[in-house]
Amino acid sequence: MSDGFDQEKREKGVKKEKLNWFLRIITLGDRFSVQDFYDRVKKGFVEFLIVFFGVLVSFGVESQGEDFGDRQSNIDNLIALRDEITEIQLYTKGFIEENKWIIETYNKLYSQWDEDRDSVFIFIDPSDDLPYSPLSFYNNYNPFNPPRVVYEAIKLDGTFRFLGSEVGRFVNNTYDGTDLKYLMLNTDREEKVYVDQFEGQVANKWIYDLKNIDFYDVDFWIKNRKYLQKEKFLKYNLFKRLLLWTQISEQLQEYDTTLEQNIKKLDSEIQLKDDEWVFVYWWF
Repeated sequence: MSDGFDQEKREKGVKKEKLNWFLRIITLGDRFSVQDFYDRVKKGFVEFLIVFFGVLVSFGVESQGEDFGDRQSNIDNLIALRDEITEIQLYTKGFIEENKWIIETYNKLYSQWDEDRDSVFIFIDPSDDLPYSPLSFYNNYNPFNPPRVVYEAIKLDGTFRFLGSEVGRFVNNTYDGTDLKYLMLNTDREEKVYVDQFEGQVANKWIYDLKNIDFYDVDFWIKNRKYLQKEKFLKYNLFKRLLLWTQISEQLQEYDTTLEQNIKKLDSEIQLKDDEWVFVYWWF
């Protein structure tokens, strides 16, 4: 009988009025039960763990998502840079061919400068068999200005740092290297010096000595060929410009080699990134 009463007491608990102040605070209802209190503590602890680990996992997934996004952004940047550098190489090769033609044409002109014939300054265009003079467009020059849209965009959006130090160095060298800067300087400011000298000679001397100056008129170069052959300033200007074009040719070849090497490096880096396994993990 006594055991049954004790069992009933344990199950039903102690009335709240008989409890001390602390137990009253934590007691729900009108009775306090040790078993009930223990069950509620376990339940609360489990719920706490669920919420805690849920939040922790959420932060971990978000962090990994950001890392994966950065990785994908890096791969996209590498591909875009590779494609643009390939475009730069095509541009450079076209520039090499143009420079080669210029050197060959004006070297021929310089070598025959003193020949005693009226057509000494006249060449035949093989594409249409029409006569022309290379001096007709002697005041033209073409600055080397390769595309750099992708490079500038990556620098502006702050993702350049994802490339890594090694890749960043050779990419910088491709777009802003010292050799490229000298090449751009030679094809722009340095060449403009000789163009300005030529145009200055025309403006300050030819207009007083010659009539009807028309560079695109073949007859102009034929009628005035003896005067032009004696124009030592022009011949010396051409000599100096040929030296500059030869230097530019060497710079173009070196830059083309650099581009080829860097394209291969980017291809290798892209392949390496594509072959990487991505693991999702969390640090506790």
